[in-house]
Amino acid sequence: MGKERKVKGRVSRIGSYAIASSITNDPCSISCTTFNILAPIYKRLGNSEDKRRESDYRSFWYSRNQRILDWLLYERSSIICLQEFWIGNEDLVNLYEKRLGDAGYINFKLARTNNRGDGLLTAVHRDYFRVLNHRELLINGIGDRVAQLLHVELLVPFSQSRNNSISQEILIVNTHLLFPHDSSLCLVRLHQVYKILQYVESYQKENKLNPLPVILCGDWNGSKRGHVYNFLRSQGFVSSYDTAHKYTDADAHKWVSHRNHRGNICGVDFIWLLNPNSYRKLLKTSWSEAVFSMFKYLLRKASLTEHDTFAFLKGDSNGDFITYSGFCEGLRLLKLTGHDHGLNPEEIKDLWVQADIDGNGVLDYKEFQQRIWNATWSEQVDVNSNEVGGTEEQIVGFSVKNAVLFPTEAEKGLWPENYSLSDHARLTVVFSPVRMPCYAVK
Repeated sequence: MGKERKVKGRVSRIGSYAIASSITNDPCSISCTTFNILAPIYKRLGNSEDKRRESDYRSFWYSRNQRILDWLLYERSSIICLQEFWIGNEDLVNLYEKRLGDAGYINFKLARTNNRGDGLLTAVHRDYFRVLNHRELLINGIGDRVAQLLHVELLVPFSQSRNNSISQEILIVNTHLLFPHDSSLCLVRLHQVYKILQYVESYQKENKLNPLPVILCGDWNGSKRGHVYNFLRSQGFVSSYDTAHKYTDADAHKWVSHRNHRGNICGVDFIWLLNPNSYRKLLKTSWSEAVFSMFKYLLRKASLTEHDTFAFLKGDSNGDFITYSGFCEGLRLLKLTGHDHGLNPEEIKDLWVQADIDGNGVLDYKEFQQRIWNATWSEQVDVNSNEVGGTEEQIVGFSVKNAVLFPTEAEKGLWPENYSLSDHARLTVVFSPVRMPCYAVK
């Protein structure tokens, strides 16, 4: 057992050294860690049929969380985002608040709704940031999910070595999406991300902020092959880990970050970066395309070809076109509507408006092909194109300097049997601030 601890400690310290070296070589850099720490109320003791939970044994969960904190404080990331934080246990909450507070962190915690027991904790180090605002987002609906938004200002040494008039603010988001127990819940996860992005967008407009970097952290409960991943990509976000390692979308198998309760290993933990000069689609357009992509996936899963699908959606239509009622019936039959967590009437109408290019009230075959069957994620427009003035300003963005998963086996797509801190890997990313041009909001 002692030998196992030594080996694990040595391997983890190699990764931590790489992160520390990146920061030492560039004192302006900041680091960010996201980690689902597996709430003791969910941690099974023994096999899947064992009803015992770690929460019943104080010495077990207390020791494990002390070790988690040891590693977090050893790495000393500028930003720490934790999921499945056992917010319902006062002793555990006090443990984290005391040790993180003593180490110089400002802590924010948020419980999931309906007394689920766990929640989120976001901590930022006072040596790196001044907190300008903190907001809580309750994503009402199935799963009782929540999100935190922190608006922070980057402090020294970057501000001392650059022109102080340059904006040096960041939005940090921490969240934990629903686990897709079945395919019908994929739409719920997409909805949850849509609500988060809507909230971020409305916060920026409400506070009349110029475009600024956004860092999204958390357990997204979905891989690079999923609809949520494509949705975020269409909004200009990049996966920091993949960027650091120069991985493409086809490299999804090269790393993992979670072994779920079914024994499957997958990459679900991400730190997403959106730079202020990124070009992306309008949010509503991206949302519609994400739903149409899911629509097409379900149709193909049902073994329907392009021509079969057009006939299916036409239904009893007398002409060679799809009516609104036929479109709605198709959504219902594919279980995208007709239940509490399905599309609402306003969203259905928005989808129809997006699909009906010429606005004549029906979809012909060309519109069906262009907007439903062959819809792509490639076309991008500047989301701020209608909101910018003519003055170009310098603003701070970030380049991804390094990214490491712990345990390091996860970086090779493997999961070590002797890893016991959580059923998730820790992901730490180092960002280096860079100047970039951006246009002022009118």
